[in-house]
Amino acid sequence: MDGKCLCGAVSFEIEGPLPNLYQCHCSKCRKLSGSSSDTATFLNRDQFKWCSGLDVIQSYRMESGYRSDFCQKCGSSVPHLMDNQKQYWIPAGLLDEAGNEKVVAHLYVSHKAIWDVLAGQGTQFAEMPPMDELNQLLQIKRNS
Repeated sequence: MDGKCLCGAVSFEIEGPLPNLYQCHCSKCRKLSGSSSDTATFLNRDQFKWCSGLDVIQSYRMESGYRSDFCQKCGSSVPHLMDNQKQYWIPAGLLDEAGNEKVVAHLYVSHKAIWDVLAGQGTQFAEMPPMDELNQLLQIKRNS
């Protein structure tokens, strides 16, 4: 599976199956996406490979540790290696192909915008669940 930013300058490959997805409804992810939530997943480091564009990636980090990497040319959010150094954060909108992944978790639903309507049947978390719990949920494949 391949992915790229809006202008195509940053591109990457994913080996193996993609985990399911989550949507984060916190205020930071809403600002990052410009929408009701950010849809993404976490991928093991050994499944991810950069193809192009490392030289055009800019990183922004808040004092809280919140991080956003983006293409300097088009502004698209792009994957980044997480602080645990074991996983990449993958924005779902960059993927070229749609698989059978489903949104299985909604994070920070207690912070969602008043106009945000949750779609699907994913597990709802008022705040951020423990990473082990979220990773386990993302790995469970559900029937269509």
